[in-house]
Amino acid sequence: MKLRVGFLIAAALIAAPSLLMAQEKGGVINVATIGEPPTLDPMTSTADLVGIVTQHIFETLYTFDKGWNVTPLLAESLPEISADGKTYTIKLRTGIKFHDDSVMTSNDVVASLNRWIKLASRGKQAGGFIESITAQDPATVVIKLKQPYAPLTSLLAFNNSAAIIIPASKQADTMTDFIGTGPYKLKERKPDQYIQLVRFDGYKSRDGESNGYGGARHQYLDEIRFVPVPDANTRVEAAISGQYDYIDSLPVESFDKLKSSSATQPLLLKPFGYPVFVFNTADGITKNVAIRKAIRQALSMEDMLAAAFGSTNFYTVDGNMYPAPYTWSTDAGVKGNYNVADPEGAAAAAKAAGYKGEPIRILTSRQYEFHYKMAQVAAEYLKQAGFQVDLQVVDWATLTQRRTDKALWDIYISHSPFLPEPALIGTLSPSSPGWWSTPTSKAAIDAFNTEVDPKKRIELWANVQKTMYDEAPMMKIGDFNAVAAISTKLQGVDPAPWPYFWNASIKK
Repeated sequence: MKLRVGFLIAAALIAAPSLLMAQEKGGVINVATIGEPPTLDPMTSTADLVGIVTQHIFETLYTFDKGWNVTPLLAESLPEISADGKTYTIKLRTGIKFHDDSVMTSNDVVASLNRWIKLASRGKQAGGFIESITAQDPATVVIKLKQPYAPLTSLLAFNNSAAIIIPASKQADTMTDFIGTGPYKLKERKPDQYIQLVRFDGYKSRDGESNGYGGARHQYLDEIRFVPVPDANTRVEAAISGQYDYIDSLPVESFDKLKSSSATQPLLLKPFGYPVFVFNTADGITKNVAIRKAIRQALSMEDMLAAAFGSTNFYTVDGNMYPAPYTWSTDAGVKGNYNVADPEGAAAAAKAAGYKGEPIRILTSRQYEFHYKMAQVAAEYLKQAGFQVDLQVVDWATLTQRRTDKALWDIYISHSPFLPEPALIGTLSPSSPGWWSTPTSKAAIDAFNTEVDPKKRIELWANVQKTMYDEAPMMKIGDFNAVAAISTKLQGVDPAPWPYFWNASIKK
């Protein structure tokens, strides 16, 4: 499915890093992130922070180009797919080395994909459709499906709950040796201080031009350091002073300050994605769909967006899971279920659903300041509707760990970029925190995933979105634009939802 949009949906780069100067090797950059990643094993986490760091260490068979089309990475080419859509033959690139200098073969790929369908939420999502994964020869892998499964290559390409390829000898459930094929390798991790990556001299880049996450990956930098800076205001001041070379996830109100800095330039990624409130559908008070709908009925999405982002330059009130001009954009299910802002009606609905004053436990973090601001507004609306609210403010790593325990929460607040394939949306995976799985959801999602005709898939996606509104496993709050900052000395960094630095260099 080709989107009618460019990389990051025509990301608006307000002050683009200059690419006019020749890029030279050498130097170290420091990247300020929102915090400490909970793990460096991207198979076992859906946290964007994990993917941002680990995409430099590990690689997948496929990735996405700047038009969000699937493109080969460790695979030699796109898969050969049988006429019945059930056999994928994947040719591998040869001579690819892991960071321990062993050479990648099909045995490593088979072992890695089996680990993926065992441990990764998105791997489990695909695993139900997979009959077997085998090595046909040292450079060929064959995946046989029980029935056609349209999202397979997109899932194999995604860096979130990622199908990374690691040595067959390193397949333990808990990763202790972080050995990939990426352009940079892990040298040192000091928790809460930095993650140090250094150039892997044995790296074999693809030929040709760089193209989004695909194409050639150049290793200009000697070293990349990811530094956790949990406080949003501290990140802003560090950006203005030029303390870091790239600063991720800045409050939108800092935009004008950043424009006046001589050390950094602001990046506006427009539209970036959507904030989301995810319900626990498996346990606790929100297991009851009527309670979930009553909570949604109480809330003003518009007020939450205004509190989080201030100006409409940075947000849009929109209940469609995908905005125009995405081919997936539909308003199915939205009317009457989005931005209702009716606490009084919600109170009556909650009472009819059997609500008896149980606390609604909302997990949020101030490392993404807009999450916290939305949580504050939501809490006030819910109190007006008669709900008891337990607002739990924790660091992001704790939130990503706590959300995996069904007994600990009712709502957690997160966000997502607009993803090129709807099947990549975490809520659609029954193993993703939230654990949405009903006969109706399974029928709608399976019909969408097993249809290979692009036009029919668009129609079937509308039914999936309607089912999401009917059963309320999550609430999309709206669309938002993201702000980051980049040093005036750093070049070769394209705006992207998961920033990458293998093509980056320092101006001499």
